[in-house]
Amino acid sequence: MAMETRVLQPDEWDVWYTHLELAFGGVAETPEERELYRSLTETERSLAVWDGEDCVGSASAFSFRLSVPGGALVPTAGVTMVGVSPTHRRRGVLTSLMRRQLDDVRAGGEPIAALTASDPAIYGRFGYGTATYALSVDIDTTRVRLAVPAGTDGVRLRMSDPERALAACEKVYAELVPERPGMPARQPGWERQAVLDPPGDRNGASPLKCVLAEDEDGTVRGYVRYRVRADWEATGSAGSVEVQDLEALDPAAYAALWRYVFDIDLTWSVRASRRPVDDPVLHLVTDVRRAQARTRDSLHVRLVDLPAALTARTYGAPVDVVLEVADAFCPWNEGRWHLVGDAEGASCVRTERAPDLALSVRELGSAYLGGVTLTSLAGAGRVTQLRPGALAAASRAFAGDVAPWLPHGF
Repeated sequence: MAMETRVLQPDEWDVWYTHLELAFGGVAETPEERELYRSLTETERSLAVWDGEDCVGSASAFSFRLSVPGGALVPTAGVTMVGVSPTHRRRGVLTSLMRRQLDDVRAGGEPIAALTASDPAIYGRFGYGTATYALSVDIDTTRVRLAVPAGTDGVRLRMSDPERALAACEKVYAELVPERPGMPARQPGWERQAVLDPPGDRNGASPLKCVLAEDEDGTVRGYVRYRVRADWEATGSAGSVEVQDLEALDPAAYAALWRYVFDIDLTWSVRASRRPVDDPVLHLVTDVRRAQARTRDSLHVRLVDLPAALTARTYGAPVDVVLEVADAFCPWNEGRWHLVGDAEGASCVRTERAPDLALSVRELGSAYLGGVTLTSLAGAGRVTQLRPGALAAASRAFAGDVAPWLPHGF
C-alpha cells in the first residue's frame, strides 16, 4: 500500500502525537505537556504521513511573528513536530514533508521558515542555516561575585506566584521583542509554556519560583523564573539555582535579579541555559572563566521568499550588492538579486548585473538575523567574493548591534 500524506484532522491528533513521541525515542510526555501542545497545534498547518492505519511521518508549523534587525515582526513559519518512524527512515518521507511544507509556507505568504533542530546535520540540505546561538553558564557563586551598576540597590524585589505574575512578565517580554532579532512575539496561548511546571519534569528540583523586579511605584521592570535543586555534602549544603528565564528592561533591574539568584541560601552555583551569547551577565561577573560559558546552535532560518525577507529587515550600514544565490530546493529563489538598503529600509529585485557575491540560500539564512557574519562564512568557503570589497561591505551591513536570540523552544 502506498503511503499517503495529508493535512491532520483534529480527531487524529493523539495518534499523530504518539507517533512523534516514538520518533523522538519513545518517552511519553507528561499529561500537562501533552495538553499544552494539543492546544497549540495548528492542525490546518500539520501534515501526517500514513502507511495504512499507521502514522509514520509528521511535520507542523506555528504561525509566528519573528523580530528581525530594525524591529519589524515578520510572519514566520515556526517549523516543529517533524519526525519519521524508525521503520520508515530513508524512504523519502522527510524530503516529501519538507517539500510540501515549504510550498505551503510560500503559498501562505510567510517570507521565513525557522526551526530548532534535534539534529542540525539534517536541515542544511533543505536550505536552513544556523542563525542564532544560545549561551549556557554554570557559575560558582562561592568564588564569583557581581559588580553591579549604580541604581541596583534601589530596585525592589518581590516574590510572586509564577501564574499570578504571568501577565506582568509577558508585558516585559513584549517590550523586549523589537529590541533583539530572533525573538518571537508570543501568540495567545504561548505564555503558558513559560509556566508549565509538571512535577514529573523537575528531576528533583523545586517547583518553579518567580521574583519580580519593581520600581518605587510598583511597575514591573524585570523578572526571574527559577528552580532550586537542593543537595548536601559532608561539609554542608551544595545546592544550585537553575534559572529558566531572566529578563529586564534596564541594567539596574537586570543586575538586581542576577544578584538575587547569586545570594539564595544553601546554594553554591547558578546555572542558566538558552541565554543570548552577548548576555551582559558575562560583564557583571568578577571572574568570567568560572562562569563556564558554552554555546550551541539554536534557531535555524530558511528564507522562503528571498526578496520579501531581505526587504523586511534594515541594515546597519549602507549596502548595494548583487547576490548570486543558489537554492536547489526552492528554485524560485535562485538567480541574481540586487539588494540596496540601509537603516531606513531596503529593496531587493532580480537583476542581470554581474554578481558581487555568490552563496546559497543557507548562508543567507545564517546571516539574516545579524548574528553570523558573511565574512566568517566566506572563511569557511561558503561565500565567494566576486568583486573586491563587496564581502566586507555586505558583511558590515548584515551584522547587528546585538546578538539575535531565541528565548524558548517550540
